[in-house]
Amino acid sequence: MRVPLSWLREYVDLPAGETGRDVQAKLVDAGLEVERVEQLGAGLKGPLVVGQVLTIEELTEFKKPIRFCTVDVGTAGGTSQAGGSGGGTGEPQEIVCGARNFSVGDKVVVVLPGAVLPGDFAIAARQTYGKTSHGMICSGDELGMGDWGYPRTESGGGNGGIIVLPPEYEPGTDAIELLELVDEVLDIAVTPDRGYCLSMRGVARETATAYGLPLRDPALLDVPAPNSYGYPVKIADPQGCDRFTARTVTGLDPEARSPIWLRRRLQKAGMRPISLAVDITNYVMLELGQPLHAYDRSRINGAIGVRRAEQGEKFTTLDGTKRVLDAGDLVITDDSGPIGLAGVMGGADTEIADSVTDPETGQVQGTTEVVIEAAHFDALSISRTARRHKLSSEASKRFERGVDPQAAAAAAQRTVDLLVLLAGGTAEAGVTEILAPSAPHTIAMGADHPDRVAGVDYGRETVVRRLQEVGCDVYGQDELVVSVPSWRPDLREPNDLAEEVIRLEGYANLPSTLPTPPSGRGLTDRQLLHRRVGRALAGAGYVEAPNYPFIGEQVFDQLNIPADDTCRRVVKLVNPLSHEEPALRTALLPGLLGALHRNDSRGSHDLALFETGMVFRAGEEAGVAVRLPVDRRPTDEEIATLDAALPAQPRHAAVVLAGAREQAGWWGNGRPADWADAVEAARTLAREAGAELIVRQGQYGPWHPGRCAELVVVIDGEEQLIGFAGELHPRVVKALSLPARTSAMELDLDRLERAGAGALHAPRISTFPVATQDVALVVSGDVPAADVEAALREGAGELLESLRLFDVFTGEQIGAGHKSLAYALRFRAADRTLTVEEASAARDAAVALAAERTGAVLRGA
Repeated sequence: MRVPLSWLREYVDLPAGETGRDVQAKLVDAGLEVERVEQLGAGLKGPLVVGQVLTIEELTEFKKPIRFCTVDVGTAGGTSQAGGSGGGTGEPQEIVCGARNFSVGDKVVVVLPGAVLPGDFAIAARQTYGKTSHGMICSGDELGMGDWGYPRTESGGGNGGIIVLPPEYEPGTDAIELLELVDEVLDIAVTPDRGYCLSMRGVARETATAYGLPLRDPALLDVPAPNSYGYPVKIADPQGCDRFTARTVTGLDPEARSPIWLRRRLQKAGMRPISLAVDITNYVMLELGQPLHAYDRSRINGAIGVRRAEQGEKFTTLDGTKRVLDAGDLVITDDSGPIGLAGVMGGADTEIADSVTDPETGQVQGTTEVVIEAAHFDALSISRTARRHKLSSEASKRFERGVDPQAAAAAAQRTVDLLVLLAGGTAEAGVTEILAPSAPHTIAMGADHPDRVAGVDYGRETVVRRLQEVGCDVYGQDELVVSVPSWRPDLREPNDLAEEVIRLEGYANLPSTLPTPPSGRGLTDRQLLHRRVGRALAGAGYVEAPNYPFIGEQVFDQLNIPADDTCRRVVKLVNPLSHEEPALRTALLPGLLGALHRNDSRGSHDLALFETGMVFRAGEEAGVAVRLPVDRRPTDEEIATLDAALPAQPRHAAVVLAGAREQAGWWGNGRPADWADAVEAARTLAREAGAELIVRQGQYGPWHPGRCAELVVVIDGEEQLIGFAGELHPRVVKALSLPARTSAMELDLDRLERAGAGALHAPRISTFPVATQDVALVVSGDVPAADVEAALREGAGELLESLRLFDVFTGEQIGAGHKSLAYALRFRAADRTLTVEEASAARDAAVALAAERTGAVLRGA
């Protein structure tokens, strides 16, 4: 919200010397986020005056149209040079200009030699296009004003061309004061709970409270009582629209234009002038915070209605876009169908018509009768509609944050008054006002509740005074009953009221009290494992790539996840950041693969990424979350009830790889990443957890059926599947636009931790030498290497220190359908040097058990 300080002073009598910086400090102390104070007209120096164009000579010998003009600038003329007139004698100035949207007799803004425009642009007489130009005829952009708005003709020197002023201003009038070019504007980032500050009225109320000054409330207007002969309105959905005020103004002058003061206030607030009727509705919205809409009455067919849209119904908004409506959208209708998207944007069929001059009669044609809509709509409905159609408007921003329903009638009256005053209209006596029954929201609160929340003794008088300053009515002594004002829908419970007292008393006045930390032993085993896992993967060449925990359900189809898989049971958010990703993730791979795709598409082709984090698994039945108290520690039962309502949130770890795993260079050939790297990443995590990982052939949706390993651990004597690793399926690679042969791994880190040995201990280093024995075993091609390895480990006994598969061979020498697995076995005793006989006996025992369980035959035997 942009707040011009000159406008703010209309409602609060600020001290004469108070600057924008001073007001900013006060509002920040009161809890508003004033991001900056913009200094309009900084460095601007006159003479900058109103001029009247006397003559225009078209210079046609140049590539673009150039005009040589004489302009009456009153007595503000500069020093005469090269035959030009001036010297403050009131003689016309000669000025060269390239714009074409002005004519002889028009009043324009002229900057004369010696002046300085915004941006430190000094003005002097200069030779150009064979003439001497004594100044400039200015556009809005050149004065730092932005788009001057309508009427629009040929542009030249700004979005709307040269500023053409109304004819009543005399040449020589100071344009700096006339156009209010020097001002300060507060730029406030309004948080969702303070929607009332999206208006001058709301910011003025906060300013008045901060300074302890009275407020001149612009909504305090005499409003006529509703009657039965206003414009007909029918509300079919009172929950979506609980208040609708309609007023009619006729006899508008289609030639009427917004006065300078109105245009300038809109510009300073960040809005572009459009037409008088639209400018007035925007002005009242900025002033009172109530969005309004003006309909051309001649284009409305029958009564105005409010209802939910029909699914698939079509409607064209003011921006010219044809939209397909949803059954949840709230629409404004007449007998022909939708004429507005309620609280978001009006329709093209009933918009205020631009003024057009009839070439035959010379008469100006345009809108002469308008119906003013001032309504109050359901905030949630408007928010969903705006997001659904990706159509965030000034109206929707206010409705979704909460608009004062009591201000609708005053806003409609203010709009009518301005239309009568500025457009020569006549207000019809009919007043339509439809209200849904409602009662003020009240909150019961102990008078000492803010004291207990803040740890400060405010006292009852201070609490009551501060609540009354924000508009509350307060009754009672020790137990207060607080009636919340209509413009503060964010005040719902005692803690909200306590926050109002605390912020107005000053956050800076709260005492600093350091909490006493409970005694502990540092990081938990779970935290230590999480850190070790991150360091291990980083040391293995992976880069951490955290992702948002949101997904769209279509990703499960892209990953070939079976239809009945528990991974598809997602927890959906009630108010998601994006409707394309409304669910919480049940796996890390979707986010990681998205990061891989983005990096690959931007030129990084050799990638190894990892992520650790929570996933969210919905249970069979969703519980109801309880709201825990803040004035005491929750009981164990309350915490257990809350935990039971939450989805399961196991911690996972995942990696994705693509491109080269080892780069080529003078040291030798490189190597592309493959499924074995993904399996090795899982082994790395198992080593950090001190767990024994069983790797065997598996098959699961995203992975290639012939290059997929399932990851198994033993917990409490029972094997449990904790994840998969390998190369992704080609269909998945194509669906997600990933590099060819992309590999990935994901496992449940919590279950891996439970399978581990707990805290890691430093390995015991033996002083005795190692004995190495190699064996090559021939097994059937369908026997998993993991089964052979398990048999060798068990058969070798306690003397086996390590076992490593270093070669896999297939060929005619060992027969079709068979493979040779070569292992290196390392034996060592803790208390002696092993003899050759002991090492050989351990090896033979290992081979014998492998032969018994897997049918392995010692190669060459």
